[in-house]
Amino acid sequence: MRLIRLFEILDDLRVARRPISAETLAQKYSVSVRTIYRDMSMLQGLGAPVRGEGGIGYQIEGGFFLPPLHFDENELDALVLGLRMVSSRSDKDLSDAASRTMGKISAVLPEQVRERFMDAPLLAHSNFPGEGQFEGNILTMLRNAINRKERLNAHYVSLEGVATQRIIQPLGLTTFDEVWLLTAWCESKDGFRNFRVDKFKSVTGTDTLFHIRPGRSFQDYIKNL
Repeated sequence: MRLIRLFEILDDLRVARRPISAETLAQKYSVSVRTIYRDMSMLQGLGAPVRGEGGIGYQIEGGFFLPPLHFDENELDALVLGLRMVSSRSDKDLSDAASRTMGKISAVLPEQVRERFMDAPLLAHSNFPGEGQFEGNILTMLRNAINRKERLNAHYVSLEGVATQRIIQPLGLTTFDEVWLLTAWCESKDGFRNFRVDKFKSVTGTDTLFHIRPGRSFQDYIKNL
């Protein structure tokens, strides 16, 4: 039981973006704070790159390699279904990346669960038209521009048939049942705007980058919904 908890604590620390306090871990695993202290001492004694600071918490030290994550059955099912959904609803680059990710995960799984992972009876079917609806791989261009923070010149036609030319700062993409939605800061309107990706007639790069100002990030938009 303790060994399982130690592996789970390592997984918690691996994915955490901030230090985790002993009190938080104790509450999660229904043990005492003193038990968590002993667990951390054991992990450190075994060579795990765990650093603890009083009043802050525990975290994995940067620059260290950890062995592959241990996945339980539900986590493996979530990975399979998520990757297959990505493959069925995205552009070719992202679909190919999902296939490569399946292969990489499979390569580090124990042999006894590898076949179950690759042949999991979980399918993701979609009526989503796929890459064919994106003239000139617009979805790929939008994803790349979000990562680079590149301003875009977009020719867009609204659902009402009104055509506009805009300079936008692409912030994030959301996929719904049959459409992708781009959230951007529209310089023409000086505010957040959402655009259906299939309604773009053309999108071209401007070779100029933008800096996300306070209150104008994708996370800021989500908070205000």
